[in-house]
Amino acid sequence: MASSWRIKKELLAHKLVSLASTLPAWLIVIMFFGLLLKARPLLLSQSLGHLLFSSQWSPFKGEFGFWPFIMGTIWVTMIALVVAAPLSLLVAIFLSEYAKPKIREMARPMIDLLAGLPSVIYGVWGILIIVPLVGRFLAHLCGVSSSGYSVLAGGLVLAVMILPTITHVILEVFRVIPQAVREASLSLGATRWETVKLVVLREGAPGILAAFVLGVSRALGETMAVLMVVGNVVRVPRSFFDGGYPLPALIANNYGEMMSVPLYDSALMLAAAILFILVIIFNFLARLVLWRIERRRT
Repeated sequence: MASSWRIKKELLAHKLVSLASTLPAWLIVIMFFGLLLKARPLLLSQSLGHLLFSSQWSPFKGEFGFWPFIMGTIWVTMIALVVAAPLSLLVAIFLSEYAKPKIREMARPMIDLLAGLPSVIYGVWGILIIVPLVGRFLAHLCGVSSSGYSVLAGGLVLAVMILPTITHVILEVFRVIPQAVREASLSLGATRWETVKLVVLREGAPGILAAFVLGVSRALGETMAVLMVVGNVVRVPRSFFDGGYPLPALIANNYGEMMSVPLYDSALMLAAAILFILVIIFNFLARLVLWRIERRRT
């Protein structure tokens, strides 16, 4: 009898754990369809293709073109990734493989502190440092005129924001690689850099890619810091020094202020759904690359 009761409890626990494991997937589906439901009035009034690829944004005239906001989001995020990915990888390699233990232990709390700072602090820092740097130095160096409030400024601020997050994850990836693997490589005559390049990076490639995905996911959804430095100009950026208007800034700037405008609430919900889809697409592509890397290794 006791054995039968134990089996029933085991089956119940198994079902509860299985149900809990599917909860994140259900939450994603519920959130996405909730956004689509709120955006339905706009989707019924205009075609999705027109909404996505039109550059006309005039809510009072009923024109809701999301193309400038989509491109602004992509510009800022890609700049942040291009700047932060190599820097964070190099910092992680130095701290993991070259730095003395004392330096490593001092750096870890500082990285965690940077990762936990509120985004508004990064935004103020961007206004005081990055915007003047872009407007007065980088733009002048490239022979163009810019106020400094641009997608480049937004991308640089985002790069600084996601750098500690990516670095922290890569450090954890390197830490789980057995030290014996490094010692075996060194004992065969490989230099320290050859060991890093051919052993550490190869073993940690899936984890490094996951760190980049985590950083980009944060960059895609970041609002306050980008809103403060990107310029908030409704146009498709043509260069690094043009202003932009990412989707998170659009939602944060306007939600609650212009709800009396017909279809405006639906437009902002559709903007959130588009951002949601961008995050899912990027994660799917990263998972595809990760799957190919693991397949090659096996």
